Amino acid sequence: AFSGNTNADSVVYYKLQHSIEARFLRFVPLDWNPNGRIGMRIEVYGCTFRSEVVGFDGKSCLIYTLNQKLMNALKDVISLKFKTMKSDGILLHREGKNGDHITLELTKGKLSLLINLGDTKTHASNAQINITLGSLLDDQHWHSVLIEHFNNQVNFTVDKHTHHFHAKGEFSYLDLDYELSFGGIPVPGKSGTLSRRNFHGCFENIYYNEVNIIDLARRH
Repeated sequence: AFSGNTNADSVVYYKLQHSIEARFLRFVPLDWNPNGRIGMRIEVYGCTFRSEVVGFDGKSCLIYTLNQKLMNALKDVISLKFKTMKSDGILLHREGKNGDHITLELTKGKLSLLINLGDTKTHASNAQINITLGSLLDDQHWHSVLIEHFNNQVNFTVDKHTHHFHAKGEFSYLDLDYELSFGGIPVPGKSGTLSRRNFHGCFENIYYNEVNIIDLARRH
Protein backbone atom coordinates (compact mmCIF):
# COMPACT_ATOMS: atom_id res chain seq x y z
CA ALA A 1 0.00 0.00 0.00
CA PHE A 2 1.22 3.50 -0.89
CA SER A 3 0.27 6.61 1.04
CA GLY A 4 -0.75 9.58 -1.08
CA ASN A 5 -0.71 13.35 -0.56
CA THR A 6 -2.73 15.07 2.16
CA ASN A 7 -3.48 18.34 0.33
CA ALA A 8 -4.64 19.48 -3.07
CA ASP A 9 -1.34 20.11 -4.84
CA SER A 10 1.63 18.12 -3.50
CA VAL A 11 3.00 15.03 -5.27
CA VAL A 12 4.08 11.80 -3.59
CA TYR A 13 6.55 9.79 -5.68
CA TYR A 14 7.48 6.12 -5.29
CA LYS A 15 10.16 4.22 -7.20
CA LEU A 16 9.79 0.45 -7.12
CA GLN A 17 12.87 -1.52 -6.16
CA HIS A 18 12.05 -4.42 -8.48
CA SER A 19 10.89 -4.22 -12.08
CA ILE A 20 7.39 -5.38 -13.01
CA GLU A 21 6.12 -6.65 -16.35
CA ALA A 22 2.35 -6.35 -16.60
CA ARG A 23 -0.39 -6.01 -19.16
CA PHE A 24 -2.78 -4.29 -16.74
CA LEU A 25 -2.44 -2.32 -13.50
CA ARG A 26 -5.34 -2.19 -11.04
CA PHE A 27 -5.50 0.47 -8.31
CA VAL A 28 -7.67 -0.19 -5.26
CA PRO A 29 -8.20 2.87 -2.98
CA LEU A 30 -8.01 1.80 0.65
CA ASP A 31 -8.54 5.13 2.41
CA TRP A 32 -8.71 8.90 1.78
CA ASN A 33 -8.18 12.17 3.60
CA PRO A 34 -11.22 12.56 5.90
CA ASN A 35 -10.89 16.36 5.79
CA GLY A 36 -10.92 16.63 1.99
CA ARG A 37 -12.81 15.50 -1.06
CA ILE A 38 -12.47 11.97 -2.39
CA GLY A 39 -10.23 11.82 -5.41
CA MET A 40 -7.22 10.07 -6.87
CA ARG A 41 -4.62 11.06 -9.44
CA ILE A 42 -2.12 8.48 -10.69
CA GLU A 43 0.76 8.61 -13.14
CA VAL A 44 2.85 5.54 -13.97
CA TYR A 45 6.25 5.68 -15.69
CA GLY A 46 8.07 2.71 -17.13
CA CYS A 47 10.64 1.58 -19.65
CA THR A 48 10.12 0.50 -23.23
CA PHE A 49 10.00 -3.28 -23.65
CA ARG A 50 11.43 -4.78 -26.82
CA SER A 51 9.89 -8.07 -27.90
CA GLU A 52 11.60 -10.30 -30.48
CA VAL A 53 9.65 -13.52 -31.13
CA VAL A 54 10.46 -16.55 -33.26
CA GLY A 55 8.31 -19.64 -33.85
CA PHE A 56 9.40 -23.28 -34.21
CA ASP A 57 7.34 -25.98 -35.90
CA GLY A 58 8.96 -29.02 -34.28
CA LYS A 59 11.23 -29.62 -37.27
CA SER A 60 13.40 -26.49 -37.28
CA CYS A 61 16.15 -25.01 -35.14
CA LEU A 62 18.10 -21.76 -34.91
CA ILE A 63 21.89 -22.06 -34.96
CA TYR A 64 24.18 -19.36 -33.59
CA THR A 65 27.89 -19.47 -34.39
CA LEU A 66 29.81 -17.75 -31.61
CA ASN A 67 32.38 -15.04 -32.24
CA GLN A 68 35.55 -16.66 -30.93
CA LYS A 69 37.18 -13.28 -30.25
CA LEU A 70 34.34 -12.30 -27.91
CA MET A 71 34.16 -15.63 -26.10
CA ASN A 72 34.89 -15.85 -22.40
CA ALA A 73 35.38 -19.47 -21.36
CA LEU A 74 34.70 -18.64 -17.70
CA LYS A 75 31.41 -16.81 -18.20
CA ASP A 76 28.19 -17.66 -20.04
CA VAL A 77 24.77 -16.07 -19.59
CA ILE A 78 21.77 -17.30 -21.59
CA SER A 79 18.26 -15.91 -21.17
CA LEU A 80 15.00 -16.49 -23.07
CA LYS A 81 11.27 -16.87 -22.72
CA PHE A 82 9.24 -19.69 -24.23
CA LYS A 83 5.67 -20.87 -24.57
CA THR A 84 4.39 -24.15 -25.94
CA MET A 85 1.57 -26.68 -25.81
CA LYS A 86 3.95 -29.61 -26.26
CA SER A 87 5.31 -31.35 -23.16
CA ASP A 88 8.64 -32.37 -24.72
CA GLY A 89 11.30 -30.68 -26.82
CA ILE A 90 14.89 -29.46 -26.97
CA LEU A 91 15.21 -25.74 -26.17
CA LEU A 92 18.97 -25.40 -26.22
CA HIS A 93 21.97 -27.56 -27.10
CA ARG A 94 25.71 -27.08 -27.27
CA GLU A 95 28.14 -29.91 -27.82
CA GLY A 96 31.89 -30.50 -27.87
CA LYS A 97 34.25 -32.86 -29.67
CA ASN A 98 34.88 -35.09 -26.63
CA GLY A 99 31.22 -35.65 -25.77
CA ASP A 100 30.91 -32.64 -23.47
CA HIS A 101 27.53 -30.99 -23.89
CA ILE A 102 24.93 -28.72 -22.30
CA THR A 103 21.28 -29.40 -23.09
CA LEU A 104 18.12 -27.64 -21.96
CA GLU A 105 15.09 -29.84 -22.57
CA LEU A 106 11.41 -29.80 -21.78
CA THR A 107 10.37 -33.26 -20.55
CA LYS A 108 6.79 -34.00 -19.51
CA GLY A 109 6.19 -30.30 -18.89
CA LYS A 110 9.30 -29.88 -16.71
CA LEU A 111 12.52 -28.16 -17.69
CA SER A 112 15.78 -30.10 -17.33
CA LEU A 113 19.30 -28.69 -17.58
CA LEU A 114 21.71 -31.50 -18.46
CA ILE A 115 25.46 -30.92 -18.30
CA ASN A 116 27.71 -33.79 -19.38
CA LEU A 117 31.49 -33.78 -19.05
CA GLY A 118 31.85 -36.44 -21.69
CA ASP A 119 34.66 -38.72 -20.64
CA THR A 120 33.34 -40.61 -17.61
CA LYS A 121 36.73 -42.21 -16.98
CA THR A 122 38.41 -38.83 -16.55
CA HIS A 123 35.50 -37.13 -14.78
CA ALA A 124 34.02 -40.08 -12.90
CA SER A 125 32.62 -38.09 -9.97
CA ASN A 126 31.09 -35.25 -12.02
CA ALA A 127 30.32 -36.94 -15.33
CA GLN A 128 26.75 -35.71 -15.49
CA ILE A 129 24.60 -33.08 -13.80
CA ASN A 130 20.85 -33.04 -14.31
CA ILE A 131 18.74 -30.30 -12.69
CA THR A 132 14.95 -30.12 -13.14
CA LEU A 133 12.77 -27.08 -12.40
CA GLY A 134 9.15 -26.12 -12.98
CA SER A 135 6.06 -28.13 -13.86
CA LEU A 136 3.14 -27.81 -16.28
CA LEU A 137 5.27 -25.50 -18.43
CA ASP A 138 3.40 -26.67 -21.55
CA ASP A 139 0.44 -24.40 -20.74
CA GLN A 140 0.79 -21.96 -23.67
CA HIS A 141 1.93 -19.18 -21.31
CA TRP A 142 5.29 -17.40 -21.36
CA HIS A 143 7.94 -18.82 -19.04
CA SER A 144 11.34 -17.25 -18.45
CA VAL A 145 14.67 -19.11 -18.32
CA LEU A 146 18.06 -17.84 -17.16
CA ILE A 147 21.29 -19.88 -17.14
CA GLU A 148 24.37 -18.24 -15.60
CA HIS A 149 27.69 -20.08 -15.69
CA PHE A 150 30.64 -18.45 -13.91
CA ASN A 151 33.72 -20.64 -13.55
CA ASN A 152 32.18 -23.76 -11.99
CA GLN A 153 29.22 -21.99 -10.36
CA VAL A 154 25.88 -22.34 -12.16
CA ASN A 155 22.58 -20.56 -11.48
CA PHE A 156 19.58 -22.11 -13.24
CA THR A 157 16.39 -20.03 -13.00
CA VAL A 158 12.89 -20.81 -14.30
CA ASP A 159 10.15 -18.25 -13.57
CA LYS A 160 12.13 -16.72 -10.68
CA HIS A 161 12.76 -20.10 -9.03
CA THR A 162 16.54 -20.55 -8.91
CA HIS A 163 18.70 -23.60 -8.33
CA HIS A 164 22.31 -22.81 -7.43
CA PHE A 165 24.93 -25.51 -7.70
CA HIS A 166 28.69 -25.71 -7.57
CA ALA A 167 30.56 -28.29 -9.64
CA LYS A 168 34.10 -29.41 -8.98
CA GLY A 169 37.14 -30.06 -11.08
CA GLU A 170 37.07 -29.71 -14.85
CA PHE A 171 33.52 -28.36 -15.07
CA SER A 172 34.81 -24.85 -15.79
CA TYR A 173 36.73 -26.21 -18.79
CA LEU A 174 33.92 -27.77 -20.80
CA ASP A 175 35.27 -28.49 -24.29
CA LEU A 176 32.42 -27.01 -26.34
CA ASP A 177 32.18 -26.07 -30.01
CA TYR A 178 31.55 -22.54 -31.23
CA GLU A 179 27.99 -23.45 -32.18
CA LEU A 180 24.84 -23.06 -30.12
CA SER A 181 21.48 -24.39 -31.34
CA PHE A 182 18.04 -23.31 -30.15
CA GLY A 183 14.90 -25.39 -30.72
CA GLY A 184 16.62 -28.69 -31.47
CA ILE A 185 19.79 -30.59 -32.28
CA PRO A 186 20.64 -30.08 -35.97
CA VAL A 187 22.77 -33.22 -36.39
CA PRO A 188 22.74 -36.15 -33.95
CA GLY A 189 26.15 -36.28 -32.31
CA LYS A 190 27.88 -38.01 -29.46
CA SER A 191 25.71 -36.70 -26.68
CA GLY A 192 22.87 -39.23 -26.86
CA THR A 193 20.61 -36.76 -25.09
CA LEU A 194 17.16 -37.64 -23.87
CA SER A 195 14.27 -37.60 -26.33
CA ARG A 196 15.88 -35.48 -29.10
CA ARG A 197 12.47 -34.03 -29.98
CA ASN A 198 12.68 -30.57 -31.47
CA PHE A 199 10.83 -27.72 -29.79
CA HIS A 200 7.36 -26.79 -31.05
CA GLY A 201 6.30 -23.34 -29.88
CA CYS A 202 7.67 -19.80 -29.55
CA PHE A 203 10.78 -18.16 -28.11
CA GLU A 204 10.98 -14.52 -27.08
CA ASN A 205 14.09 -12.40 -26.55
CA ILE A 206 16.89 -14.97 -26.78
CA TYR A 207 20.12 -13.47 -25.44
CA TYR A 208 23.54 -15.08 -25.26
CA ASN A 209 26.02 -12.91 -23.33
CA GLU A 210 23.90 -9.84 -24.21
CA VAL A 211 23.79 -10.76 -27.93
CA ASN A 212 20.25 -10.60 -29.36
CA ILE A 213 20.04 -13.91 -31.26
CA ILE A 214 16.60 -13.40 -32.85
CA ASP A 215 17.58 -9.95 -34.11
CA LEU A 216 20.70 -11.43 -35.73
CA ALA A 217 18.55 -14.07 -37.44
CA ARG A 218 16.14 -11.43 -38.72
CA ARG A 219 19.05 -9.54 -40.25
CA HIS A 220 20.41 -12.79 -41.72
